[in-house]
Amino acid sequence: MQTYTYEVLGNIKSTEQQPVYNEAGEQILKVQRIYDNGLKKLLDGYFDHRYFLKYAVLRNDGQSLFEVKKIFRRGKVWFEGKDLVLNEKYIINYENWRIGVPELFISSDKFKMKIDKEMEDWSNFIIDDEVIARWLAVYNEQSDMFSVKLVVWDEAPVQDPAFYIAIAQATLFIGV
Repeated sequence: MQTYTYEVLGNIKSTEQQPVYNEAGEQILKVQRIYDNGLKKLLDGYFDHRYFLKYAVLRNDGQSLFEVKKIFRRGKVWFEGKDLVLNEKYIINYENWRIGVPELFISSDKFKMKIDKEMEDWSNFIIDDEVIARWLAVYNEQSDMFSVKLVVWDEAPVQDPAFYIAIAQATLFIGV
């Protein structure tokens, strides 16, 4: 089991890079909200800073490893995650709307993962009814920061923390 911690600003307008640490306290990654250009950032201001930004997880040298962005097409909204190292895509969206209990899933060619999304407790990443990772964000009102903890089980099919961090940031902070 691997554990990672980081803090992110509560101010959704911020595009500052925030460090991610491993169990030994070493900075291993950075997380950042990014815009492709100034026009998208300006337009996003009109939409509560929740539509045209991407969440990126970067190496310490600034190279982007994993990005998640919101997609709008024909009245539908979902997220697309992209592993920029392995060139793999993931679709993140809600299913089962018709039965009244929508569930959030990450789909790829290799697996289908459910996210049990919780705002006040651990959010679990689940495959075949087994928790394979979990993520917790605790908000500190005084500092306007979220203290975040990610735990990835050894059995998880994806061991890269960038995958979980980018997806959790996008789905839990700006929602689908």
